Amino acid sequence: MENEVKLAAGAMVTLGLATAALVVLPYIQVRDVHPPEGLKPYTSAELRGRATYIANGCVYCHTQQPRDKSFGPDAERGWGRATVPGDYTYDRPHLLGSMRTGPDLMNIGVRQPSKDWHLGHLYQPRAYVPGSIMPAYPYLFDVKDKAEAGEETLKLPPGFTPPGKVVVPTPEALDLVKYLQSLNRSYPVLPPEPREAPGAAAAPAAKPAAAS
Repeated sequence: MENEVKLAAGAMVTLGLATAALVVLPYIQVRDVHPPEGLKPYTSAELRGRATYIANGCVYCHTQQPRDKSFGPDAERGWGRATVPGDYTYDRPHLLGSMRTGPDLMNIGVRQPSKDWHLGHLYQPRAYVPGSIMPAYPYLFDVKDKAEAGEETLKLPPGFTPPGKVVVPTPEALDLVKYLQSLNRSYPVLPPEPREAPGAAAAPAAKPAAAS
């Protein structure tokens, strides 16, 4: 019986220490973090696109957490500065990810702002990145004989549009692209260094008074 009590006590202590280190302390550190000035809340369309991003498992192959240069060459890859807690203020749930089968997407809206590129890349990734292993998402599009009034069609590279057809993005595809375009954490996270006013110069030292 004594051994069981010691085992249970040890397990509870271990659980308490782990909870304090992994839950309580991080919460204390970030609970008062405010959103940076350059960060805007997601629009309704971007939130719908975010839901589509989650539903299609994009988080399993893409992170949203560029690392500091001491941990990896993310900045040299063009993925942006290392993220800070405030960058995720409006993210519920957070989509940090743990796998990089594809590139980090936290700043894809900066690297690739083109709506046409994103739509075409979702329809057929290999039309834009030869050898890409990303799956295509044709079910986010409708293939028609002719676009209806008000519908936009994909501008695909030669050879990728079905012969005699047009490819029309669904509302889900359009919202997903709006979400991807919103991923922009390129704003500064620290205030700029104070600078002297233009024309300001140090006052010359006063000359000693002449002896009378």
